[in-house]
Amino acid sequence: MTLSHPTVQVLQDCGRAQEEVLTEGALQFVATLERRLRPGREEILAARRRRQLEISSGQIPDFPPETAAVREDRSWRVAPAPPDLQDRWVEITGPVDAKMMINALNSGARTYMADFEDANSPTWSNCIEGQANLRRAVRRELRLEVDGRAYRLARRTATLMVRPRGWHLPEKHLLIDSEVASASLFDFGLFVFHNARELLARGSGPYLYLPKLEGHLEARLWEEAASLAEELLELPRGTIRVTVLIENILAAFEMEEILYELRGRAVGLNAGRWDYLFSIIRKFRDDPRFLLPDRAQVTMAVPFMRAYAVLLVQVCHSRGTHAIGGMAALVPSRRDQAATERALLGVAEDKEREAGQGFDGTWVAHPDLVEVATSAFARRLGGRANQLDRLREDVLVGRDQLLDVAVDGGQVTHQGLRTNCSVGIRYLGAWLQGSGAVALDNLMEDCATAEISRSQIWQWLRHGRITRGQLEEVEAQVMGGLGEEYETAFRLFHQVATSDEFVEFLTLPAYRELA
Repeated sequence: MTLSHPTVQVLQDCGRAQEEVLTEGALQFVATLERRLRPGREEILAARRRRQLEISSGQIPDFPPETAAVREDRSWRVAPAPPDLQDRWVEITGPVDAKMMINALNSGARTYMADFEDANSPTWSNCIEGQANLRRAVRRELRLEVDGRAYRLARRTATLMVRPRGWHLPEKHLLIDSEVASASLFDFGLFVFHNARELLARGSGPYLYLPKLEGHLEARLWEEAASLAEELLELPRGTIRVTVLIENILAAFEMEEILYELRGRAVGLNAGRWDYLFSIIRKFRDDPRFLLPDRAQVTMAVPFMRAYAVLLVQVCHSRGTHAIGGMAALVPSRRDQAATERALLGVAEDKEREAGQGFDGTWVAHPDLVEVATSAFARRLGGRANQLDRLREDVLVGRDQLLDVAVDGGQVTHQGLRTNCSVGIRYLGAWLQGSGAVALDNLMEDCATAEISRSQIWQWLRHGRITRGQLEEVEAQVMGGLGEEYETAFRLFHQVATSDEFVEFLTLPAYRELA
């Protein structure tokens, strides 16, 4: 055990990167954030539990009447984006290891979102080395030599953005006043402490993606965190800029309120489609009216997904900020030309649709997809940096549209069950070994898609669409093709897919297995 201060305990050591990142000043900065914001975080998590009980008791969400004045006031706007975030046609996302970071920054994408959340397995070494990699990348010192090949940053790189972990996640390796630290404040605090001033000096700034918010009070807590960080670091107010992921059905009813809380620092909303789909299952798990068919059948063209996407564009543009599209899971394969052609065609179609709906940019997960996504937005936008002038006043989306989960011809199939088992177990096996973004069957899988896999099985069991026997037969078939190294992953996956009480996040029990 390493003690940097009697009330701040670091419980593990991963060497040189830790010495670089966990300085005395950095630890005390994170500790101050934790002490000041811990009560607010605890209240948010308690409010989530209360809201879930209400929904499970039959309450259907709606646009909150108590915040109607914010929605109806057409005078307020979000602060303009800084120059290096005016054009966000294509954003590449990925984990925070050195090779992935260099490749992403060099990919030709407008921005790179370094992801400590869904694309990261939060081992202590991954989180600490990721922070060290960020520090080096900001100073253009990041380099890597592996298998005789040298990786260096190009002269021109993507604008850096960082996604910390969500409010619900702990960082078990750091105790502050004998309590486990918030993973959100740990990731956020280290990034801004080490890099905010350096980024400003280089003509950019500390830009963040905020995940897993369920409403405007959670955005308010992030506003408090950013304001406190600016105060402690003596940064100009509004230095820290944020994009919020709308990846929860409850947040979809409060998009304007979320922007209002962050109006001095927001630079957009993002349609985080896979977590959003997971949230539909998670929030309405006890209601058979919300039972969804195979994941492959729930596309962005189905009513509730399309409604959420176009509403997000309308809200963002009416308030003067960017709307960023989501991730198409297809990825190319350098060993399978046919799979690559399918991926390129599918991604092109997805990005053409988003550009046509009015989005200002989109996400990809692989450097080989940057060009096809860029082309889709170039065709629609021409020489314009964004589509903020496209107000989408034709969009009429209310509660019924957001909750219309009907899927024409949708079915729960044996193949869908097998896919969920196979993807969930294989992904979780990779996650437990330290990999957070994994290409499986020519799709990029991360925590969000693994959550869909296990929660769909739970929902199908709950409402009698499959039996325990059918599940166990398929699990045995999947495990028959895998090695002993997947036994822990299988145990965890089966546990959360079949538990009597729904486990809110797969990553919580799985995190206990990580070093």
